[in-house]
Amino acid sequence: MVLACSIAIGAKQLPLTEVWSGLVDSGSPDYPVVHEMRLPRTLLGLVGGAALGLAGGVMQALTRNPLADPGVLGINAGASAAVVSAISFLGVATFTGYVWFAFAGAAVVSVLVYMVGGGRGATPARLALAGTALGAALHSYLNAVQLLDTASLDQMRFWTVGSLASAEMTTVARLAPFVAVGLLLALALGRPLNALGLGDDAARAVGVEPTGIRALAMAAVTLLCGAATAACGPIVFVGLAVPHIARAITGPDLRWLLPYCATLAPVLFLGADIVGRILARPGEIQVGVMTAILGGPFFLYLVRRWRVARA
Repeated sequence: MVLACSIAIGAKQLPLTEVWSGLVDSGSPDYPVVHEMRLPRTLLGLVGGAALGLAGGVMQALTRNPLADPGVLGINAGASAAVVSAISFLGVATFTGYVWFAFAGAAVVSVLVYMVGGGRGATPARLALAGTALGAALHSYLNAVQLLDTASLDQMRFWTVGSLASAEMTTVARLAPFVAVGLLLALALGRPLNALGLGDDAARAVGVEPTGIRALAMAAVTLLCGAATAACGPIVFVGLAVPHIARAITGPDLRWLLPYCATLAPVLFLGADIVGRILARPGEIQVGVMTAILGGPFFLYLVRRWRVARA
């Protein structure tokens, strides 16, 4: 349903018959609108949303923190800082260029968080604190670069808000392999992360090595967040909200919860994008703004609920 609405709704109002004609008939005058604008946007939201939701589920399991999202370890901030640096200093302007910088930034921050968090002796709390500190420093760097480089400010400002408006089929095609690898790796970690949630000693007792599983989980999150951030910008709250929604359906078993995260996240992501298009016609509110507007109250609700539960 959400996929159909994403293709049917846009700045240009089209009857459903014309949307269908533009989708299946290459001779239709609406074919370019549907195939060059709406379809790539929908597919990018589908792939990017799945990456963000699954990354959030892995992050909450890894840190054992129900308020965690991919930004809690600074991975999104690392990817963003690397992409903004590439835009400002190297003039990179395409996804092909963005993605490698995003992976590099996410990977470097992942290693730094691991080292600052204690290396082999890292605990979920230390990892979260290290990620928060590094993320804050990188966000300050992002703001400084945007203020100093006025020539690239417009491009960086559009990208850092988070948007699907510039989606192209080539971007989706280049994004999909990275997300597929990250998705398969994350889903394979469901059982080991279940064991890790019982504590390191219990995990070792059932044959799971905590250090190796944490490294693989961070590698999966790096792939998922790096690719999604390069394509869509630093989208917030999708990775926070979706695991809670999935947990209400499946319970805590990550073998079920993680696939549901990958399925439900595109619904939320595309739904926010559709609402942004409807509210500001003939313009639009960028999806990064909409997810922040929708996710902020949800985050406050989770904080209050968590405090009450701990009281």
